[in-house]
Amino acid sequence: MSNQSPWILPAGIDEVLPTQARRIERVRARMLETFDRWGYELVVPPMVEFIDTLLVGTGEDLDLDTLKVTDGLSGRQLGVRADMTPQVARMDAHSLPAVDERRLCYIGTVIRAKTDGLGGSRAPMQVGAELFGSDGPEADVEVISLMTEALAVGGCQQLTLDLGHVGVFRSLVRAAGLDEAREDRLRDALTRKAVPEIRETLAGWSLEPAVAEAIEALCDLHGPWRATLDAAKVRLSATLDAAGLAALERLATVAEAIQARVAGEVLVDLSELHGYHYQTGLVYAAYSPRMGREIARGGRYDDIGQVFGRSRPALGFSLDMRDLLCEGPADAPARRTVYAPARLNDAALDRAVADLREQGHRVITTQSIPDGAPRLVAVDGQTQTWQLTGELDHG
Repeated sequence: MSNQSPWILPAGIDEVLPTQARRIERVRARMLETFDRWGYELVVPPMVEFIDTLLVGTGEDLDLDTLKVTDGLSGRQLGVRADMTPQVARMDAHSLPAVDERRLCYIGTVIRAKTDGLGGSRAPMQVGAELFGSDGPEADVEVISLMTEALAVGGCQQLTLDLGHVGVFRSLVRAAGLDEAREDRLRDALTRKAVPEIRETLAGWSLEPAVAEAIEALCDLHGPWRATLDAAKVRLSATLDAAGLAALERLATVAEAIQARVAGEVLVDLSELHGYHYQTGLVYAAYSPRMGREIARGGRYDDIGQVFGRSRPALGFSLDMRDLLCEGPADAPARRTVYAPARLNDAALDRAVADLREQGHRVITTQSIPDGAPRLVAVDGQTQTWQLTGELDHG
């Protein structure tokens, strides 16, 4: 027989206890208020959808992350949302009227079929914002700036931003004439920065030396944004096509604008290719000194709405609200509780309790009142009038 507790939770699934839940709720309210001030409207995507609409256009990575069940009503396969970004894109393209630009935000729990191996939760409380209909660098700067402000609201004051652009790698893939299988193999090795493996792979493909050198150089091209992009122009310009050169220029424009807005360091990493199968341009991530992985990430995914009938520019970011629990100073403790005797048919006591709650106090009616706690007591032993004794903390 197993000695394992019957109450153990599945790997990567966590419960949130009162102190953490109180902090999450306070941060959630402040973050949604921030989104509203920036003009982003709240939407609530469904927890489950038919799998053929939930995963359309998102690529293999999200498919492997998605829990799948059979719908008892229709017999069709359902997917439990693992990422709300595609759902919000569907809502923009299919559920809402056409407008030139739309700003949407969301918050809710998502469920993932597997862990990421880095201590991440399988049930993150995902918060994010998406901007549809704007393809200029101004939109990139807006969304990245909103991401940093959202993290600051959550208590994350020290940030490092990491920018990349999938267009640089795609330009080199075109120059090398790689098919999809070799492209995926090379992308995986670049993501791991496996230089010996990349060098051996490129040698086996008999590419032009200049193209092979440019691809291998991507592993070295990471660091402070200005120096990295200056080096990239020297090492890659002769191999990149017009789209690849435009990607470098876009990175420089956005990095300069972001550096002027944030106090943290802005880096560029040209081998950063997260979400490669559906990202179409700039990608970005925020890192905190307290975590060994990104605390927020996002990018541009201009083509995702096409399958829903409205193809247009789109970009956004998301983060896990619970990652912010370790950021910033602790919130004020819960306000001190007022106790009142639990009694029936005492209208005066009921009014006194209701008045205190209306004033914002926390009141518990009970037969077990702790010694020394703030409480309602009857005046002169009578029940017509009640008064509060003890000191209150206004939390």
